[in-house]
Amino acid sequence: MIIKSADFLVSSPTHTKCPEPKLPEFAFIGRSNVGKSSLINMLVQRRDLAKVSGTPGKTQTINHFIVNKQWYLVDLPGYGFAKVSRESRWQFGQMIESYLQHRENLMCTFVLLDSRLPLQKNDADFINWVGGKGLPLALVLTKADKLKPAELIKSREAIEQALLQTWESVPPLFVTSAEKKWGRDELLDFIAQAMQSDQIH
Repeated sequence: MIIKSADFLVSSPTHTKCPEPKLPEFAFIGRSNVGKSSLINMLVQRRDLAKVSGTPGKTQTINHFIVNKQWYLVDLPGYGFAKVSRESRWQFGQMIESYLQHRENLMCTFVLLDSRLPLQKNDADFINWVGGKGLPLALVLTKADKLKPAELIKSREAIEQALLQTWESVPPLFVTSAEKKWGRDELLDFIAQAMQSDQIH
């Protein structure tokens, strides 16, 4: 897939305020500081499309971007916020759950995982919740350039083994680096193939 255009569309406080679900949609989510904004910017080759911040939990709304005027890229609030109230965390949790369960044009949710860390409990809980609802998802290992090749293989295998304790098979998994642009073509090809399928979940 060649990216010709990528533009911010709208920030929504709830799924009911999101744009009309007329285009295929792909959402990105992960724990705070997983590198979500950097990955989104790398995918669409725009430095400033998604705001990159050193402050965890900066994304607090459902942010829609329109890519190639053909599909929506959605930047969701992270989970595991460092500096928000317990009430806010609950609101974000409800916002994300409602969006994922009721957004009929959502083709896939990409769950970002830091490749340098073992599978965290809140990552596993979220992945299992999405899978338990029968919603399509894929996994994205971020910051892969920070590991040596052997360390990366070991980390990926450990994450896969942890998932196989509750999954029959591991969901599609992509290894990425926003800095090195690793995994960009693979992710965009996956999105293109999903869009070519007739079924919108």
